[in-house]
Amino acid sequence: MQNRCAAPNCTSAKPDFYSLFRFPLNAERCKTWVENCQREDLADKSPEQLFRYYRLCGKHFESSNDSSDPPTTIKDDAVPTIFDDPNKSPNEATKRGKETDEDAKSKERKKIKTCQAEANTEDPKASSEEDKHKEYLRSLFEALILLGEQNIPVTKPNRHQGDPVGLSNFEALLQYRMSCADEAMKTTYDANTECCSSLQLSRLIDVCERCIRSQVMEDVKQNGFFSIITEDLVRISEEWFLPVFLRYVDQCNHQRERFVGFLSFEGDADVLPGKLLSEMVNEWGLNMEHCRGQSHSCSWRHFTQIKAFAAKVMETYPLAVFAFRPTRALNISLASGMALSGVQLVMCTLKKIESFFNQSTSLCLELEHAISIIYPDKEEKVQELKETCCSGWTGRHDAFEVAVEVLEALLLCVDSVHDNEDLRWSDKITYDALEISKALSDFEFIMALVVLKNTMTLLRAFGRNLQGEATDIFFAAGSTKAVLHSLKEVSDNIDVYHEFWTEEAVNIAASMEISVELPRSFLRKHQSDFLQPETYYKEHLSVPVVNHTLKEVGELFTDDHMKSLRCLSLIPSVIEQNKATQPDEENMLVFKNDIPNAGSLTAELHCWWVKWSKKGAGETLPSSLHETLQQADVKFFPNMLAVLKRLGVLSTLALESGSDVAYKHFKAYMENTPDAAKSKSLALLKINNDVGYDLDSMVDVYMKTYPGEDRSS
Repeated sequence: MQNRCAAPNCTSAKPDFYSLFRFPLNAERCKTWVENCQREDLADKSPEQLFRYYRLCGKHFESSNDSSDPPTTIKDDAVPTIFDDPNKSPNEATKRGKETDEDAKSKERKKIKTCQAEANTEDPKASSEEDKHKEYLRSLFEALILLGEQNIPVTKPNRHQGDPVGLSNFEALLQYRMSCADEAMKTTYDANTECCSSLQLSRLIDVCERCIRSQVMEDVKQNGFFSIITEDLVRISEEWFLPVFLRYVDQCNHQRERFVGFLSFEGDADVLPGKLLSEMVNEWGLNMEHCRGQSHSCSWRHFTQIKAFAAKVMETYPLAVFAFRPTRALNISLASGMALSGVQLVMCTLKKIESFFNQSTSLCLELEHAISIIYPDKEEKVQELKETCCSGWTGRHDAFEVAVEVLEALLLCVDSVHDNEDLRWSDKITYDALEISKALSDFEFIMALVVLKNTMTLLRAFGRNLQGEATDIFFAAGSTKAVLHSLKEVSDNIDVYHEFWTEEAVNIAASMEISVELPRSFLRKHQSDFLQPETYYKEHLSVPVVNHTLKEVGELFTDDHMKSLRCLSLIPSVIEQNKATQPDEENMLVFKNDIPNAGSLTAELHCWWVKWSKKGAGETLPSSLHETLQQADVKFFPNMLAVLKRLGVLSTLALESGSDVAYKHFKAYMENTPDAAKSKSLALLKINNDVGYDLDSMVDVYMKTYPGEDRSS
């Protein structure tokens, strides 16, 4: 079963827009289809195999009417003829289909005859058994892939400890196949009480994972440079795993991001970084010599281990630059990595607030009512806060500023919900409201929120620009030193700043009738009769927050990384806005080892600048990296093309819509799949369901990996 077109290099890899047609069972017509689509690897397959497992899409058939659209149905004697340029006429396509290389045909015929001769010398019975076993395995893989692509659990939902792999859905599908006259399945099932054992199913899943990953790795290998991107750790089957993505630019100059699997994050902390790197290189076959960047999103729980892994990668492969990935706001990302009790209290409470108000629009209305009560004479501010609080504000660049402004209204709202005087709310909602109320009423929360607000304000514009257009990112790259200078100034004068922050937090606490005190967790462990809250929060909150932020920004936005981002000056819209100044060649020298001809860089850069700085009347210039890479004449500027493609690998640049499918599929899988149904192997199939696969290849890999498997079991 193939749910994609079998024609090589066909752009319609998935049948989103075009109908798919089976290969014919008639031997002569089937042979013609194979020859026309130029798939030599299909020449030795029987018409029955091709009919069952392979398809061609409507793009390769002439339409029966005058429409230029591909047909949705074909005649019984239809032959595919359109395979090269779909914009050319059908006659030209037919001519191309007939113009085949005679030498290639001759070699192919000799190859087939040789294979047939070898097959004839083998034991016919053994050959027959081999074919039956292959057909049987092909059916198993077909069923497994169907379940995996639809995210249908393969294992039993309530499996026992002694039965780690169940067969409920899988076996039900196999039994359905047998009822539809699947002879290979029926023969095997008749000879056995169990059609597929638990061990065999585990092996099938493992081979499927390896084949999908191998296909992704091959695609990355063909396209050169890439970056490693990891997400926050996930827990599957009681183990911690690190999700890994690869970003690269394909041969059509499109940015791509692929999910390549989970790395086990279990083991001794000292050897874990080396183990992770070794698995990627030795088991996955990743050529790290071509790695040009790395980006890691992690929570405070695993911050130290992830940083150690990033350092190990950088130590072994110095060109793998550490970079920021703008899937989250910069301030939220930095705060999430701080292992400080006050900061984590704030971050955890913000998540609870978001989840709480997403439960019901009535809760949002309750919050709006509370805002009106807190600000009775400020209509404009009330309206602004109401609009803000209905737009997912907890993940914004100004999340901490907004939280301070609505803090009193939030407490009033959740207290009212918890009281539940009119019995409007469920027990769960009232309990959640109580949990949030306890957090908001804690002075440690207020103090941490004020410190985060005042520290992250320095990064707000910088972080927003990093998630903007090419012009915004180019501007952000030039403002990094100013941001670092501001953070350094705060760090050097932390005594003065902390005094102001403490005063602000005390005033907020007074207005909310909250006492100023040390954290309860600290009081339980230490004698603090002579320790003042101001001193404690300076040493345990203000100083660590500022120092962590300064250190992380310095590591995420190094000089070489910023030079790379300033190469966005090659984007035509950026050139047009700064046409008085030619892009700085020095920035591009950071890629000197990756460009084809550094000697002609100066002249080529000048020609590129002249080309785009002369904007014609009414002309719209490309404004993004994607649009620039798709310009037809970019191929005449090989050095510029190389620089632009290297930029496309950097994780700091947000992907164009449609290129981030793997990340969206990953998030959907982790959020929507029950914990008991999650599988690190089948997740790879579900997330990469647009990656081409070949059942015959999976069968071959399986038989080579497990050559001694008992075929009667």
